[in-house]
Amino acid sequence: MRWFRVPSVMKSYPKVIDRILDAVRESRSLCVVGHIRPDGDCVGSQLGLTLALLGEGKKVVCWNEDRLPEKYNFLDPDRLFQQPKRGVKFDCVIATDAASFDRLGKVGPCVARRNLLINIDHHESNTRYGDINWVSPREPSSGELIFRILSAAKWPISKLIANCLFTAVSTDTGSFQYPTTRPGTYHVAGELVRRGADLAKICDEVYQSYPLSRMRLLRHIYSHFRLTHQDQIAYFWLKKADFARTGAESSDSEGLIDHIRAIAPVVVACVFEEIDPNLTRISLRSKSDRINVSDIAAQFGGGGHPAAAGARIPGPPLSVQRRVIAAIKKSLNSTH
Repeated sequence: MRWFRVPSVMKSYPKVIDRILDAVRESRSLCVVGHIRPDGDCVGSQLGLTLALLGEGKKVVCWNEDRLPEKYNFLDPDRLFQQPKRGVKFDCVIATDAASFDRLGKVGPCVARRNLLINIDHHESNTRYGDINWVSPREPSSGELIFRILSAAKWPISKLIANCLFTAVSTDTGSFQYPTTRPGTYHVAGELVRRGADLAKICDEVYQSYPLSRMRLLRHIYSHFRLTHQDQIAYFWLKKADFARTGAESSDSEGLIDHIRAIAPVVVACVFEEIDPNLTRISLRSKSDRINVSDIAAQFGGGGHPAAAGARIPGPPLSVQRRVIAAIKKSLNSTH
């Protein structure tokens, strides 16, 4: 019997991770940033990476244009998640979960004095705006990418970091229900649980502790949503007056679109949210792999994923509604 030497195991991660880690090791002052209106993936990725860098002795700040949504407070006991300040210089700025530099909002001008910009994201529509870009649309969350970086670096993953990254992965996969969820996602989730992620705590804080104001907002939606195109399109509006009347904040609207997306005949769901009298934010969700809502959003200067996307559209509200609904109908008709 002949015996063969087993070849040494090669690195099982992209080479760009080495470039990212080399840049981080050479940097003393860092700033971790994320997109406006941060969701669970953005918050968990930002905080998880910030905590890991602090553990490595780096000088790090964690900046976002918006305040931390209340339901994620449990991930930030030390209040690291802060709004930006002008006039600070950084060796390295790391953007997580932001498909474009514009998505950083007011943070962008505040990190102008930097030596290097690293862009880590999973959005297909990412514009590759960094000096170093790791964009992996195959991954269903940016939290998964951050986990892979920490694992490659062999940095310790504390229970709090595990909570942050599990929240990131869980929220951006719809609690592992979206079709983007891959076998590797379950592996990452399992590894995070092994490192101390508290599933009961995360489930309670993120999914089972909604404020009463959100329930009032949900009641408004159930009373005012509309169906069109043989009930294949569902949509509703959220005006500033709706938030004022219910006492809700903009962050309370996260996930509300799923309530109309879940209606059986609906293929595409859309939320129109008033930002200003002549600026509307749209969120799109698709239940069909034949309808890529990222392509629809791109028609209006936005982007995202095939099943979840958005855009900010200037113009009179009813004009915006007509144009967006027409684009959705055109996409639906093209699949027949």
